Amino acid sequence: MTASLVARLDRVLADLPATYPGPGGAVAVVHKGEVVVRHAWGYANAELRIPFTPKSSFRMCSITKQFTCATLLDLFPDPSALDGEVRAQTPLLQGVAPGAAHLAHNQSGLRDYWAVAMLLGAPAESAFGDHESGRVIGATRSLQFAPGTRFSYSNNNFRILSNALEQRTGRSFAELLRTRIFERAGMETAFLAADTRAMPDGSEGYEGGVDTGFRPAENRILWTGDAGLGASLDDMIAWERHIDATRDDADSLYGRISAPVTFADGAPAAYGYGLARGLDQGRAFTGHGGALRGWRSNRIHLPAERLSVVVMLNHLSPAHLAMAALVDAVLDRPAPPAGPELDPPTWLGAYLEPETGLALRAEAAGSGQVRVKFGHSPELLDLQPDGSASGPGMRLAPEGSALRLERAGDNLRSVLRPLPPGIGALDAAGVYQCEDLQAELTLADAGGALYGAFSGALGRGRMEQLSPVAPDVWALPCPRALDHTPPGDWSLVLRRDGSGRVASIHLGCWLARNLDYRRVA
Repeated sequence: MTASLVARLDRVLADLPATYPGPGGAVAVVHKGEVVVRHAWGYANAELRIPFTPKSSFRMCSITKQFTCATLLDLFPDPSALDGEVRAQTPLLQGVAPGAAHLAHNQSGLRDYWAVAMLLGAPAESAFGDHESGRVIGATRSLQFAPGTRFSYSNNNFRILSNALEQRTGRSFAELLRTRIFERAGMETAFLAADTRAMPDGSEGYEGGVDTGFRPAENRILWTGDAGLGASLDDMIAWERHIDATRDDADSLYGRISAPVTFADGAPAAYGYGLARGLDQGRAFTGHGGALRGWRSNRIHLPAERLSVVVMLNHLSPAHLAMAALVDAVLDRPAPPAGPELDPPTWLGAYLEPETGLALRAEAAGSGQVRVKFGHSPELLDLQPDGSASGPGMRLAPEGSALRLERAGDNLRSVLRPLPPGIGALDAAGVYQCEDLQAELTLADAGGALYGAFSGALGRGRMEQLSPVAPDVWALPCPRALDHTPPGDWSLVLRRDGSGRVASIHLGCWLARNLDYRRVA
């Protein structure tokens, strides 16, 4: 390493504990097959005073998905060999079923089962294991889009894949991971940490923050192919070094899962085989983040630069920003220039996307930016001189009184209908049933405020206060879920009969959309 590179990395490492304060963390940088950074700080368990070290066990969360897909392709180079096992897990599904490859690319059309669990009344702190997941997946009756046509993140895609691998091979998913991936990559202590209640070495994830204090996170979920990987920093270093060592072999584990992927119409997909792929300031990358209650992780690989960065935080700070700081330090990239100071656009407000039935809300967010609520979480877009606004995953541009939406990663392009200003009446109180889910939505006028809650096979959810978006369009928040990361706001679009009475509601969020509820009381 050059002296300037050492100095840049030292500055980032020295800043990490203060920039991302919490119980502890660990980071690694692998460049051209060599370990440039291997660093940990703080505590893996603050109560037991167990230091966070490069050998501490960590919940890698959704980074698991690429290992599930590597196992899939290693055993079945043609994923369609498992289509039968995939189809058998959704016996009530009507119409065309997704194949194994659709699941691996998050193009299945299946609604995310963490989101659906909330619609079925699951309390935020309830247990969710094999029985509950099988019940939710097995009750699937419809898809939110035709397989292969769109992208939508769905954790159950990868649980279904790991289930299918077990059914076809007669071996546990834990054994398959160990023998097909971990042993070959030299990941000596990696394992399937399916039970989220505890880690074998006492490592703990934490909720809260500096202002409110940190507390051990409560997890009662059984993860498999979606988020079950337990690994140390040293294990992840071994994975990154394995990627570099096999970089010239197109048939290597990583070569297969990082190959280009498309949608059914031939458009390139920004996600496939458990990996996000795209350009970072003009440089091609693959990678993934991980999030579970109490844990945040991120890894990225830039093949042309032979650079990998891994970040692990056992608290809820943004691991992706720490990852970006380390990449910038290695590549000696200056901070991007500030955008022009532009006035807020005239098109701010609320819109309805016709295909998904979801509300989009755009509001000013400081100089030169717009905050948009539409997908999984609010997104910041940069205003452009032509009146549009764009960010990594979205572009909005005025088109007459409407607004054109482009989400290339989702393969979605549409024209949004503006919603009229104003607040709707509170006459939607009642009970509504969703035949698709065999579940209920209860709305109540509680002293002049509208509240709502879901009930179904998994229990009775808590009442949450709705926010008006426009007349006959409301947002029902979901601030907590089974996982730490909730599905976001639900869009409720009221539909009235000839007499003006609310007869049904079209409901959805980005992870689980296009559901109809009919008034029954």
